Amino acid sequence: MGLTSSHFQRTITELHGADGVAWLARLPVLIERCATRWSVVVEPPFGPLSYNYVAPAVRADGARVVLKAGVPNREIETEVAALSHYDGRGCVRLLESDTDAGVFLLERAVPGETLLTVSDTEATEIAAGVMRKFWRSVPDEHPFPTAADWSRGFERLRREFDGGTGPFDSRLVERAETLFGELMASANEPVVLHGDLHHWNILAAEREPWLAIDPKGVIGEPAYEVGAFLRNPMENLMSGAGPRVTLERRVAIFEERLGLDRKRMLDWTFAQAVLSAWWFYEDHGRGWQPTMEFASVVETLG
Repeated sequence: MGLTSSHFQRTITELHGADGVAWLARLPVLIERCATRWSVVVEPPFGPLSYNYVAPAVRADGARVVLKAGVPNREIETEVAALSHYDGRGCVRLLESDTDAGVFLLERAVPGETLLTVSDTEATEIAAGVMRKFWRSVPDEHPFPTAADWSRGFERLRREFDGGTGPFDSRLVERAETLFGELMASANEPVVLHGDLHHWNILAAEREPWLAIDPKGVIGEPAYEVGAFLRNPMENLMSGAGPRVTLERRVAIFEERLGLDRKRMLDWTFAQAVLSAWWFYEDHGRGWQPTMEFASVVETLG
């Protein structure tokens, strides 16, 4: 189909199988229906697409918005719930949604540059400020998974390799499993976290200087939040002056600006990196090795 790249189509097929193939086939009609339903003109998608179809659009009143569509699943539901929960605090606003169809309309962050356009120190300070706006008490009723739910990825890893760890370093996996248990048992008061707050998910905007996009919505302690930021952007982080100097600087900023404990941040970052490597393997069967290398580096800082 002409709407999307072959890379995007392969990603959707890898993740969702036959459901993904069927969704790709009906995507053009789905977009047309959203355009009619919400009175928007949908423009060509942002690129490169990754796990969802995301395109700029313009409302009848001239407002610039974003149409997002994905294969209907729990992550779509929790993203919509997280956007509703944040209600524009540090995050783009949810304008319309239909979780059954896997589509929603969002406030557009304009001009939309990512944190990669500023220095690493400034990016970390900005991220700290955005994080502080997110962390509110967990509502009585919600659809959000917990950090413990996410840690069950280790169980799937073990099943995949008949109780072993396959190509993954067994010592690192065992340490990550242990750390997850210890950190959850001693966790501070849980809040609703973004869950994937890295450099591409914080954009320059008009309503506020910087706004987050794409919240996963996960329940955990604040120190859990920094893991995704600390391991990104992976390619840049693992080259140049070296990751240790960058990580130490970032952790020091989070410690000062957010009052988070250095060791807990590093322990969570290590454990999440190993889990993230497994997720890469689970979803694509490739691309997981740099994240395990990063985990090895973080271990030396703990």
